[in-house]
Amino acid sequence: MSLNSTTHIHEIYIKAEAGAIWDALTRPEWTSRYGYRALSNYELKPGGRFRCIANDQMQKMGLPELIIDGEVIEVKPPHRLVQTYRFLFNDAHTAEGFTRITWEVVPTGKGFCRVTVTHDTGSALMMAGATQSKYNDQGGGGWNWILSDLKSLLETGKPMS
Repeated sequence: MSLNSTTHIHEIYIKAEAGAIWDALTRPEWTSRYGYRALSNYELKPGGRFRCIANDQMQKMGLPELIIDGEVIEVKPPHRLVQTYRFLFNDAHTAEGFTRITWEVVPTGKGFCRVTVTHDTGSALMMAGATQSKYNDQGGGGWNWILSDLKSLLETGKPMS
């Protein structure tokens, strides 16, 4: 993190094993089932690519096929994933550059895990605004909504919406 960076930390407790949470965070067949329903692909090795593909509804709204990209920095399944993350929605988002996300999944020993997303948005103001937004039916919700939807899916088998 740089001295001019802004870091946002989001935590949630999910009643699931660490391996199940890890799969939901990193496997495309899971990532398309919660949050914004975009399909994420990870090459789970340092230097591996991260790509997030827009779903049909997003593409009909004018978003490109590839909406987010990045690089995997650190992988310690099923507990820690560090990656870069950049929006590709339009030229202005792309120009903000890469931010850094750390995912941590920590078992509590009580049948549930603490999931923490630490997002260093640096000086990417549009990224910071989007990932901190409150839920709305126009597409907002940020990390808090994504994590809540993930929790609902893993605990009930159904996303919130």
